[in-house]
Amino acid sequence: MKFKIAILTLVGVVSMASAQVKKWTLEECVTYAVDHNLTVAQFELDLENVKLEKSDAIGNLLPDLNGQSSLSGNTGLILDPTTNNLVSGTILSSSMNMTSSVTLFNGLRNYNNLKRAKMNALASQYRLDDLKDDIRLNVANAYLQVLSNKEALKVSEAQYAVTQQDLNRTKELVEAGVVPKGDLLEIEATAASQEQQIVNNEALVLISRISLAQLLQITDYETFDIADETFEVPPSDILQQSAKTIFDKALTFRNDIKLSKANVELAEKDVEIAKGAYMPTLGAFFNYNTRYSDQNRDPFTGEDLKFVDQLWLNDGISYGAQLNVPIFNGWSTRNNVKRSQISLERVKLQYEQDKLTLEATVQQAYADVKTFGKSYEAAQKTLEARRTAYQYAKDRFEVGLMNSFDFSQAQSRVDDAEANVIRTKYDYIFRIKILEFYFGLPIQLN
Repeated sequence: MKFKIAILTLVGVVSMASAQVKKWTLEECVTYAVDHNLTVAQFELDLENVKLEKSDAIGNLLPDLNGQSSLSGNTGLILDPTTNNLVSGTILSSSMNMTSSVTLFNGLRNYNNLKRAKMNALASQYRLDDLKDDIRLNVANAYLQVLSNKEALKVSEAQYAVTQQDLNRTKELVEAGVVPKGDLLEIEATAASQEQQIVNNEALVLISRISLAQLLQITDYETFDIADETFEVPPSDILQQSAKTIFDKALTFRNDIKLSKANVELAEKDVEIAKGAYMPTLGAFFNYNTRYSDQNRDPFTGEDLKFVDQLWLNDGISYGAQLNVPIFNGWSTRNNVKRSQISLERVKLQYEQDKLTLEATVQQAYADVKTFGKSYEAAQKTLEARRTAYQYAKDRFEVGLMNSFDFSQAQSRVDDAEANVIRTKYDYIFRIKILEFYFGLPIQLN
């Protein structure tokens, strides 16, 4: 029994440890951010609220039905509601009625309101999807920033390890009298500087992890981390497409453009609704009513009539139609139509502006991919040259043909070149992903 308990305890501890060392992939981060973002939750509530407008619009097309009942007692000279005779004394009476009315025509405003409610629900969905697109890009950028900082930390640690080897070798050269002791001090200063850089890079990793966690609405910063992977520049054929081709395709699926176009359609529908107020309105109604009085008696027997019997004897119906023709209302309808038309022109201009903004964004993203690609290639070539120069400087330093200051400068240039390669690489990767995103490709790093 004790053995089983020990095994279960061990399994539990291992499970807890596994949960603590969870490494998040980009796909997991994006999915989690979209599912748990507070702004997304608010937009989803707004969408649910907008969908209720459709239910309201459908309800306005249907007849209404209302019931009413009253009970009253009066003392003195009073009109009996069932006989319309004046009676003196105390009378207890009750009345009940049920009324239904329906709008038959109101310039098609109810019908247009229903269509507008459907369009507004679609526009709200576009608004929500556009927010999710922005979140995906922001999370991808933050994720790549963590990767970049982690890789920079690994490089600085590797550089420090190389410097430690140089330090040990320099000690041997000093002891052999090949180089002066001052050169050893210079190498020690370089090692101390690299230690400081390692601390700085560790801080950058922590800060970038916290920033990503905040985007994901995760507060457990200490255990949150991403998968320890090194990504190379992914193969991409996106530059085989022209900037115009990418823009034309982006117009067909970008949610911000869909939202802008939907706003134009909503404004057009608002103009139709406003113009509907020029038209006559026609409605119909039907009413059923009945009443009771404790003074009501059978004319033949003189006995008090029962409550249920009076309901049948005193009931009645009324029905009819009502036509309302607008003639003059102080230019209210005309002004409302003009306001709607002005709003329509405004959203049309915004729609055109949004398309121009998207075109400029795609053109910039296209140029960025080319620019950052060339920067990455140049950084790689620079690093290769710096490494060759460093090896040459190291060979000269070990035989006493170069002083420690020039040697440390050669090593510093290698460090800067390696850091620049990392930065330009991840900048290039992100620009590729942005351009692919505008072409409709999902954000993936592998």
